[in-house]
Amino acid sequence: MQKQYDLIVWDWDGTLADSTGMITNAIVKASEQVGLPTLDPAKATGIIGLGLKESIYALYGDLPESQARDLAAHYNTNYYAGESEIPLFRGAPETIIELNKQGFKLAVATGKGRRGLNLALSHCGLSQYFHATKTVDECFSKPHPQMLDALMDELVVMPERTLMIGDTHYDMQMAKNAGVHSVAVTYGAQSKTHLSTYQPEYMFHSFSELSQWLLKDHA
Repeated sequence: MQKQYDLIVWDWDGTLADSTGMITNAIVKASEQVGLPTLDPAKATGIIGLGLKESIYALYGDLPESQARDLAAHYNTNYYAGESEIPLFRGAPETIIELNKQGFKLAVATGKGRRGLNLALSHCGLSQYFHATKTVDECFSKPHPQMLDALMDELVVMPERTLMIGDTHYDMQMAKNAGVHSVAVTYGAQSKTHLSTYQPEYMFHSFSELSQWLLKDHA
């Protein structure tokens, strides 16, 4: 079967990495550490996918600059204390390696900073299988299309041959804004009901389902 896509772009947290709980706990704890009202974990989970600066604004609006800076610092300390222990979803490494072997161009578009993504790639040993990566340190935060636009330019792939895979509506909106197809996964930060309202072309409820579709139906 002829490949439908040339470039597959992955979100990281909640899509490849099982990190939703770690991120949620880190921001909830950081809020308490700087004296902000107790943060509902569900609300904290809802901002996963944004850059840290954008996440703080989404949660608290215009905080005083010093408090926002302290909140970000505490979040980073909390998160990086356990970052090396975050696993990838079962089957993710094997899927990435096999897609690479089959000739797909692979990329990452993430709300993480460059330091965080580089550490994650180093820990999982998959750096060599991704042809390009973009973070909020180089591009606007999702759902702005800049990450996808930059990846398509760098890897010379047209939007109609590009697929974005993510677990949040920020990923779905970014894909729509860039004119690329999208896959929503419901095993990460956001539910099937929520993601359905953003009309992804495809939806999967486990990494194994996603992997089977990618490897068997689009190989």
